[in-house]
Amino acid sequence: MMQTARDKIRELRALHDDGLLSLQEFDRRKNAILDAEYAPPGGSAASVPMPARQGTELGLMTGQEIGPQNRRYRLERLIGMGGMGQVWLATDLATHAELGHSAQVALKILPPQLTQSATHAKLLIEESTQARKLAHENIVRVYEWAQDPATSSYFIIMEYLEGQDLDAYLAEQGPLPLESVYKLLEPVGDALQYAWDKHKLVHRDIKPGNVFLTQRGEVKLLDFGIASRARSAGSSLGLQTPNAGTAGYRAPEAGTHQRQPAPRLDVYAVAVMIYQLLEGRMPFDDMRPADFHPSSPRGLNERQWKVLQQGFAYLQERRPASVNELLAELRHAAGPTDAELAAQAEQAAREQAAREQQRQKEQAAQAEQARLAEEKRKAMVAELAARRQAEMQAAAVDKQRQDQQRRALEARQRAEAEAAAQARKQVLREQLQARREADAKAARDAQEEQQRKVAQLKAEVAYRQEQERHRKQQAERHAAELAALTANAPVADANGVLRDRFIDGTGAGPDLVLIPTGRFQMGSHEHEQALAVKAGAQKNWLDRELPQHWVGIEYSFAMARFPVTVGQWRRFVKDTGWESQSDTDWRAPGFAQNDEHPVVGVSWADAQLYLHWLSEKTGHVYRLPTEAEWEYACRAGTKTAFSFGDTISTEQANYDGHYTYNGGPRGAYIQGTSKVGAFQPNPWGLFDMHGNVWEWTQDVVHDNYAGAPADGSAWEEGGDPVRRVLRGGSWLYNPRYLRSAVRNGFSAVLANDIVGFRVARKLA
Repeated sequence: MMQTARDKIRELRALHDDGLLSLQEFDRRKNAILDAEYAPPGGSAASVPMPARQGTELGLMTGQEIGPQNRRYRLERLIGMGGMGQVWLATDLATHAELGHSAQVALKILPPQLTQSATHAKLLIEESTQARKLAHENIVRVYEWAQDPATSSYFIIMEYLEGQDLDAYLAEQGPLPLESVYKLLEPVGDALQYAWDKHKLVHRDIKPGNVFLTQRGEVKLLDFGIASRARSAGSSLGLQTPNAGTAGYRAPEAGTHQRQPAPRLDVYAVAVMIYQLLEGRMPFDDMRPADFHPSSPRGLNERQWKVLQQGFAYLQERRPASVNELLAELRHAAGPTDAELAAQAEQAAREQAAREQQRQKEQAAQAEQARLAEEKRKAMVAELAARRQAEMQAAAVDKQRQDQQRRALEARQRAEAEAAAQARKQVLREQLQARREADAKAARDAQEEQQRKVAQLKAEVAYRQEQERHRKQQAERHAAELAALTANAPVADANGVLRDRFIDGTGAGPDLVLIPTGRFQMGSHEHEQALAVKAGAQKNWLDRELPQHWVGIEYSFAMARFPVTVGQWRRFVKDTGWESQSDTDWRAPGFAQNDEHPVVGVSWADAQLYLHWLSEKTGHVYRLPTEAEWEYACRAGTKTAFSFGDTISTEQANYDGHYTYNGGPRGAYIQGTSKVGAFQPNPWGLFDMHGNVWEWTQDVVHDNYAGAPADGSAWEEGGDPVRRVLRGGSWLYNPRYLRSAVRNGFSAVLANDIVGFRVARKLA
């Protein structure tokens, strides 16, 4: 039964009394409901009674805040309206801005008649959940759905895009050339092929209004399946809406109670769009008869026109199997017709005759050139012979002159050689005398050096004996100190793993790694921040990592090798009877898992209960790591963006591999958690410190490191006490969020399918 205006205002009054609405917000919505209920249609006092209104009037306006208490959004401006409701640009005021999307989002607020039934609302929610799995660069990302308690209206949170849809682009540009049509629709074909291959999903409402061109030149597909689901819901309510698709683009078999929709539904709509983009008008209206054929559009030859007609054939069996196949056949059919081939052959024959005539002319010219060249060669041979005779005569005269000069030079050289021989004899006599004197001095020096070496050797022996005695004393003193320090310390096994057994003998705690003491620089430096900006990081995220500062970990502690697993959490639930208060089911979070996967759907408060239970079972103090301890253990002595370097791949961590960082390769996106230990550990033996799940730490959220402790302790004073720090990134996130220095935050009482935790243990 529909609510009256009085009932709606009573609900708003209750929300205001509970502190969910300000007085100003209450007055805005109350006035909007009264205007919608009592204002005559068309803005005039018409005597015709108004039809009964369906659902709850929204009364939306700029500056209004909507959404549940912990997930509020402020409406900035209306950016679109249609049968699927209103689309607003909005600012995310809650922590979900830190868990997967920017502060600016698009809200699709569904009309009340589509969600007044709980069944239909559930169908739309399921459809939006399906759309969230479509991670493709040409499909608009769907983040989440929510319900506004003040209006009972449902809305879907999506990626905000700047640009215009294809309807507006066509109105602005007019008919387009075929190559431009290919550039616009080939990304649409890739997106549709991905949705069918990965999820067996068909769009069912392809039209220019659902193809969006961003300011950066990207092509994005909107409303994937949501519009068709909404129309189905509207039809079951008795509204005058067709089953699937939009008039003019809807295939004849749409809405005929057929089996599961196939990609040929979308092929029909894309073929109609190709005609519209080429011709500037639709080929026919939605009531076309089976034997109706429109005229050929401009820019297509006969074979391409036949291919396009097959695309919007009345019988779906005659259409290509996919949009990519339709576009490929159009390109393949771009060759010439038979008449054009005949004309080309005739033109080729003419060109061949002209080339033959030109070849004959060139041969005659070459023969003439050869005759002239031969005459020129004979003249050059005669000239060279005369020149060679003259050169021989000149060479004979020159040889006679050179002989005279050679004889004079030889006489002068003999006289100089005799003088040099006398000089060498004198030098040899002087050198012999000097060598005798040097040998005598060398003998004296050798004797003195021998005596010096003997003395030095004696001194070195005495020094080594003293050093060996001192080293033995130091080793004995160090061994005694080490024995005193480790007398009460825990002992790891041969693999460096410490495991505490339960006091009652029924099991053991998580595998632990001993973390050494030391100092490190916490936060990120200027070069790392510059690389993160290139990868798309926002300034407000990077400011949290500043100022970079030294932290000293002056005490040893142990940290779990892996995040807490589903199997370990199951043992805790069995022992304590714990029950989840979250919408996320830790047993079935929406993706496949077993006992070796990290547990999700656990709030910070739930993690504290687990730590208390584990401490009682083992007799040792278990806790969450502090934020400084977590980053110290993650870096493991490294100073790069990740513990294994300044880039990352999906061979090293679990994240959304559609995105890259600092030149790294694209990779897989498994859309869920992976088993713990599936990737290589960091240098200190810790697994999954990058990606898989965000991990809770003990610290409350602060905007930056100003005033942060320098001794590795938890920072729990000031800041936002209702939110706690998350570290490490997750399977849903881009690689830039997996850096060792990245800081995130989330409400301590909420849970999510991307958040888990790992434990730390205090050492005596």
